[in-house]
Amino acid sequence: MSFAQFIIKRSLQGIFVVWGVVTVVFLLRFSTPGDPVNFIAPLDASPELRQRIAEELGLNQPLYVQYLDYLAGLLAGDMGYSYISGTEAATRIFARVPATVELAVAATVVAIVISIPLGVVSATRRNEPADYVATTFSLTGISTPNFWLGIMLVLVFAVQLNFLPTSRRPIGFAPAMGYLFSGNSAGIILWLQHITLPAITLGTYFTALVTRLTRSGMLDELGKSYVDAARAKGLPETLVRYKHALRNTLIPVITVLGLQLGTLIGGAVITEAVFAWPGLGTLVINSINTRDWPLIQGCLIVIGSSFVLVNIVVDALYAYVNPQVVYD
Repeated sequence: MSFAQFIIKRSLQGIFVVWGVVTVVFLLRFSTPGDPVNFIAPLDASPELRQRIAEELGLNQPLYVQYLDYLAGLLAGDMGYSYISGTEAATRIFARVPATVELAVAATVVAIVISIPLGVVSATRRNEPADYVATTFSLTGISTPNFWLGIMLVLVFAVQLNFLPTSRRPIGFAPAMGYLFSGNSAGIILWLQHITLPAITLGTYFTALVTRLTRSGMLDELGKSYVDAARAKGLPETLVRYKHALRNTLIPVITVLGLQLGTLIGGAVITEAVFAWPGLGTLVINSINTRDWPLIQGCLIVIGSSFVLVNIVVDALYAYVNPQVVYD
């Protein structure tokens, strides 16, 4: 199987997974208590008014008709209208995507910048103080809940030290870069101030995980015969560690980075709630509180589709960088 056929096969599998997500999300509405009409109609609405609302929303149709209509709408890019605001669900959802992606990418950058050097130092200085510090940090990071860490960071750096803002996102990355290119750095500084604490909160578990993975991978590679052969040939130790051992270690790390990026996009709900970050997570929570099913379904489909897309890209990247992968 060629690389192109491998990508096509993975893409087709991804389409089936997304279809499964759409089906489960659609059926989820009918397995939960509560009639959407009750959240839309006034408390003193007559039965005729309730019936008319149900007809306008198509809720009086058989289940299979509603399902087929929903699938047809999705294929046309229509996710329905918000029960509460009456606005297009797709417009509101995709307006929140940049904030969530910014946060996920920033958390990934924090993890890469800290975890890989820390894992390398821990492996090359095994059983030394630096190794103990790195392993303690990784164990603490994996064991710390995101919501608790976020609250503690806000209390220390925002409330006590007044060093960073507590919440909100007054400017996005793209506008901030636009200001920077026009010679005004105030926008990018403001963006960095507001994203620092959420990115650290979201990326701490990720950082700890990649640190442990890098450390174990480096220890495994440094014990192999090709490293001994490179040292016997007189290659500098820095070249042996960072060009040969670290390069082979990064192959599984790339896989984990990609998979975790998908997890971060869907798992930023708690972090966004703590920092009032206007992303998909806060929209999901607000929609659940008001039983706004078009928004709930749309958010879950976008998150699920993003996860599938990231997995396909990771599979392709892994197959590209590692020729030993069998395309089956």
